Amino acid sequence: MTNKKWWEEAIIYQVYPRSFQDTNEDGVGDIEGIIQRLDYIQSLGVNTLWLTPVVLSNQEDNGYDVIDYKQVDPLFGTQEQGEKLIEEVHKRGLKLIYDFPLHHTSTEHPWFKNALKGKDNPYRNYYIWADAVEGQEYPTNWTAELGESVWTKEENSDQFYLHLFMQSMADLNWDNPRLRKEMLDILGYLIELGIDGFRLDAFIYMSVDKSFPNHPDKKGPGTEVVEYGEKLEEYLNEIKAKIEQYEKDIFLIGEATSANAELTRWYTDPTADRIDKIITLHHFPEKTALLDDRLMKSKQAAPLDLKAFKDIQNEFQQAVPENGGPILYWNNHDEPRHQDKYGNTTNFRDNSQTMMATLLYLQKGIPIIYYGEEIGMTNFEFEEPDKIKESETMIFYNEAKKIGWKHEKIMYHLNLTSRATSRGLMQWNDSEKVGFTTANNPWTLYNRESKYNVQEQEKDKKSILHFYRKLIALKKSALFRHGDYVMHSTKESLYVYERSLGDKSGRVYANFSDVEETIKLSEDWASAEIVLANNDNKIDGKNLVLSPYGAVVFIK
Repeated sequence: MTNKKWWEEAIIYQVYPRSFQDTNEDGVGDIEGIIQRLDYIQSLGVNTLWLTPVVLSNQEDNGYDVIDYKQVDPLFGTQEQGEKLIEEVHKRGLKLIYDFPLHHTSTEHPWFKNALKGKDNPYRNYYIWADAVEGQEYPTNWTAELGESVWTKEENSDQFYLHLFMQSMADLNWDNPRLRKEMLDILGYLIELGIDGFRLDAFIYMSVDKSFPNHPDKKGPGTEVVEYGEKLEEYLNEIKAKIEQYEKDIFLIGEATSANAELTRWYTDPTADRIDKIITLHHFPEKTALLDDRLMKSKQAAPLDLKAFKDIQNEFQQAVPENGGPILYWNNHDEPRHQDKYGNTTNFRDNSQTMMATLLYLQKGIPIIYYGEEIGMTNFEFEEPDKIKESETMIFYNEAKKIGWKHEKIMYHLNLTSRATSRGLMQWNDSEKVGFTTANNPWTLYNRESKYNVQEQEKDKKSILHFYRKLIALKKSALFRHGDYVMHSTKESLYVYERSLGDKSGRVYANFSDVEETIKLSEDWASAEIVLANNDNKIDGKNLVLSPYGAVVFIK
């Protein structure tokens, strides 16, 4: 344990700055707002704060289209406020993780503007270009989100630049040593500023095969061709070598949406210099057989496949290195809030929220709690599709209309699959603008609720907020940080596992259904101490009766 890193015991709170707290009355959350709420964040018991980008951006992708990595966007505040935030975070004994979009920049970035000046410009090779191919409209058959090409032709030549995502976000050429040096210098600047870790956005697409092989289908996502490229490990090695020059542990989390347990294990091997932890969407298998094959599946809500979910969770628990375990999360800014999608927040809201948190966060691993999750915030709902500013929305809506889906049914699915619905304003109180702002028009929609806000839940010792504080305190215990893990075989809707350390054992029982479940306990567990439980569970002799979405944690 002598080489233990601080982040092995991280409990992370993710803030989406636009939606957290507005202090200058422009309807957009800001850095000063985060500073004002740091005491609240600290009171949860978390020890790490992760911010999505607050650097200068064109804001077409809410900060991920970077114009200047070193400059705070005036939308969020000043350079001085940015530095004050780092200082105030550290004053409270917390660590700070920055989102670092290193795969692309905005086409408004000075590098790209220079690159457009001609093939001889030194910045040209900071990006990825391909020549026109005779007889083809584009250099390859790769597609982006809407099925459009990932290639855009520049005005003054026959070359195209690559953008795996939006046209306004050009992919960086990590094969270029000069580009790599610039990016590593930026990391160094941020480390010297006091940043403790980075989430490497879309890092699996950094290495691109310049022979540009076509997708095996007639056309298909460029991301599927590019991911986990040949030189990716080399680039990660360079990043690791750079940060190791500093006398502090810098935490690197990578976004790898398609990584399974084995790939995650390989990339996070502590004996290699690749990356420390990975955030993957592989955790959430759905029952896609229930979906309509005539429509795009990504916009259709499907229930969680509980059997596959348990299998995948167990795989990650066994495969991912012991140094902190896997990343554990239900929600983030790129997904709808999953308690709405997979739980039952209509009839069993409190239990859905607290059961899902208990089930996941007491496993081996590093929890990430998305702002508002700790008070049971749900997705807000759009009433019309044109209000959802996401690329595939109107295509899905119109196609669903054509095959006879009613408006209400389409919006049900869009509201449970759109990432925008999870970005509502933080509900501080039940005032008109929920304590977020006094501006007339906040930047996005939000829910206003009498019970599900911080002010009301602080008063109620049985609230979701107080449950999360107890859960986080329990997570900090040696048993639930470092204990061995064994998942028990149960019926599909039950989730039961044991943690053990020395002569101490803990058991987590969770009911992932809307019906009561009874479990027979052995005598020793029936008499064990209950250290955490949500609503309406009970012990009846040697029987544990779990309420709908019930969760109970025993220790003996």
